[in-house]
Amino acid sequence: MATKEETQNAASQQFQENLVKIEALTQRLIEALSRKRTPNPALEGPGMDFYLTTGAAFIKELSDNPAKMLEAQVSYWGQAMKHYVEASHALTQGGLKAPADPGSSDRRFANPLWDTHPYFNFIKKQYLISSQAMEDAVSRIEGLDPVDRRRLDYFTRQIIDMMSPTNFLATNPDALERAVATEGASLVKGLENLVRDIEDNQGELVVTLSDKNAFTVGQNIGTAEGSVVYRNRMMELIQYKPTTETVHKTPLIIFPPWINKFYILDLKPVNSLIRWVIDQGFTLFVVSWKNPDPSYADVGMDTYIEEGYLTAIDHVKQITGEKKVNTVGYCIAGTTLSLTLALMEKRKDKSINSATFFTTLTDFSDQGEFAVYLQDDFVDGIESQCVADGILSSHFMTRTFSFLRANDLIYQPAIRSYMMGESPPAFDLLFWNGDSTNLPGRMAVEYLRGLCQGDNFTRDGFPVLGETLHVSDVKVPLCAVACETDHIAPWIASFNGVAQMGSSDKTFILSESGHIAGIVNPPSKKKYGHYTSEAPVHNPNEWKGQAAYHEGSWWPRWGEWLASRSGRMIAAREPGDENHPVLGPAPGTYVSEAVTG
Repeated sequence: MATKEETQNAASQQFQENLVKIEALTQRLIEALSRKRTPNPALEGPGMDFYLTTGAAFIKELSDNPAKMLEAQVSYWGQAMKHYVEASHALTQGGLKAPADPGSSDRRFANPLWDTHPYFNFIKKQYLISSQAMEDAVSRIEGLDPVDRRRLDYFTRQIIDMMSPTNFLATNPDALERAVATEGASLVKGLENLVRDIEDNQGELVVTLSDKNAFTVGQNIGTAEGSVVYRNRMMELIQYKPTTETVHKTPLIIFPPWINKFYILDLKPVNSLIRWVIDQGFTLFVVSWKNPDPSYADVGMDTYIEEGYLTAIDHVKQITGEKKVNTVGYCIAGTTLSLTLALMEKRKDKSINSATFFTTLTDFSDQGEFAVYLQDDFVDGIESQCVADGILSSHFMTRTFSFLRANDLIYQPAIRSYMMGESPPAFDLLFWNGDSTNLPGRMAVEYLRGLCQGDNFTRDGFPVLGETLHVSDVKVPLCAVACETDHIAPWIASFNGVAQMGSSDKTFILSESGHIAGIVNPPSKKKYGHYTSEAPVHNPNEWKGQAAYHEGSWWPRWGEWLASRSGRMIAAREPGDENHPVLGPAPGTYVSEAVTG
């Protein structure tokens, strides 16, 4: 057993070693930060017009209703003073303990010290009082239009979340306990994690959410067996190897979103939609999109339609010998599939037998949570960035999505990594989430201006390849799957777009959960249920009011719908043909390209 002196010497040596590490890491941090490019102010926060508008509304409210504003201030002062008196009284009467506190349901304050220790309890309660006061103050401001009201509430919440005491070392009991228990080693490891993230992102701070070394696409995720049978500058077309002796005659093409990579549909065998579709006896093709670099600056929505959708459909018809194919579009790929279907209707092209839309928006009259970022101040900034870079870097897209769920995707991961010194978890979904892609400059601006802001597909029409397209031009049999708590493509907005489509054969399915979990919901998990309704696809509230709830995944229900539109069973098809030799195994080469911007 070590003596007291030996223990002290060991601790002293470890302390000296940590100091050396900190000095080296600090130097690396300075060098990494020096590589950060000059930020675009238009992408760092709302524009000056927003501040002027909300500031003017506040001053007017203060002038018109001074009593109401004073009441809010007095209420805040009273709560803060009462809190201080209670804490002081508890200390003088009962020693080092906090006043009685029923606790908080906020999981950020799960450590018992937030309720029992006077220091942490005082800080927590003062933070909660101040947070409520800020929310009450902005809620009292009148005279704002709905968009500015939503933005004011959103950015206020961003400030509140950022200032949580859990985000600072001196006021985070979990981090302090870990630092003491590890003789400060956790803080050194946290600094290592911080420096690594800044170095990996060219001077930008992007929290690593998942262990980047835990997964390799094609080895332990994205492993469904198949072959690349066609490739052009926009996409690789993958045909998957059948697992059944017979397959439905009509093939199926899945168009995944190009904001992320397609293997969200093939993470692991247990939750792979791709494997499940193959096992149901369908000839499956999946598009894997190119991760664009600045040379793709002039690529627009028309390019994705012509060199992506129409080309993929043509080659699938050639390979299978079929005149018609079934299609699936997920998220933005569903939006673009809708445009493609409208264009084909204009051209009298009957190649599409049916279409399925996963969490797809075509009606952008309600922009949902993205409304705060879809105003001219931010979109002007994005457009100028696209002109300068040729692309919209994945960094901006990742940051935007993360701030919509800041506590879950920024602050909590940062606390674990930088304060607790923990390594990122080996989590396949978070690995995929961090494997994002760039967007071509012209396409990004067209999408934001013409679809998101202008809502032209449901209004005056969206111009593509010489035609003006309208959502009512979508007339093929369709099935739409939306997700109940989707914050990216709200289900009611998705429903409203489908309601305006010209098809006489519409099926709508509402899955529980969100944008990803509601779609990647295998039957074996028996986790999230879904809703169906015999009501017409006209009014979302009426439809939901008549909907029946079903336990379990929607996959089998959709599989039956698809099978009824996929023809008779024939002998299974192997990938490729004499005119489409195998170019390489799935998941292909494009999916592994990492392009910085």
